[in-house]
Amino acid sequence: MAKTIFITGAGTGLGRGAALGLAKKGHQVIAAVEIHPQITSLREAADKEGVELEIFKMDITNENDRERMKRYDYDIFVANAAVNEGGPIWEVPMTALRNLFEVNVFSTLETARIAAGHFVEKREGKIIFLSSMAGVMSSAYKGLYASSKHALEAIAKSLQEEMEEFNVQVATINPGPFATGFNDRAVEEKWEWFDEKIHWTSPQNLKESEQGLENQFDPEDMVQKMIELIPQDHHKFRTAYPEETAENMRKEEKANWEKEI
Repeated sequence: MAKTIFITGAGTGLGRGAALGLAKKGHQVIAAVEIHPQITSLREAADKEGVELEIFKMDITNENDRERMKRYDYDIFVANAAVNEGGPIWEVPMTALRNLFEVNVFSTLETARIAAGHFVEKREGKIIFLSSMAGVMSSAYKGLYASSKHALEAIAKSLQEEMEEFNVQVATINPGPFATGFNDRAVEEKWEWFDEKIHWTSPQNLKESEQGLENQFDPEDMVQKMIELIPQDHHKFRTAYPEETAENMRKEEKANWEKEI
């Protein structure tokens, strides 16, 4: 059965791929993008694919933009918009950490609250948070993003139980490392502020931490998983993909109970 699906952060990466793919499957897609140029780019991509999307500009940190959500009726809300940044969490400028939380936690929650209110009135609907493997995993120089996704996981778990009485579903999708450019931009950003003359962290350690970028997965695989999962009437609360990532998440959670300092 065709659904109406609202996706934030649909101008780039997995959100863009999922928006186009869901439309190709016959779903009505409302695609919110961060900036106006992404409207043109996404429209051109939709024309090329022979599909129609309802596209509008919604920077989720902008209160006026968020109000535009209230114009639409939809069956499923996908909170996908996010930013990423790496670096030592004890030396990164606090402005960067606050900005990351503003997007990934506070503004994401504000959009989810709008969707929750919409669904409560309808007495049905589904909210999906695009979390990450970082929702339960973290390591050196990845604490900024991971801490925001840990917070998002807690929000999703609480909201899932709170929404049950209103017949509203809540779930997370937790991608592994996919080569959309999202992770690459995150590791590049720290070199804009890091100065080995004043910072203590070893530049060599920072560079070595970037080696994982060489083994990222094909994003089309994740897009296909999202296209399959998002419209489903029933599925697991958490879907981590690929299975290799899911297993690594389980191992790290177990290891944290056994780790000594």
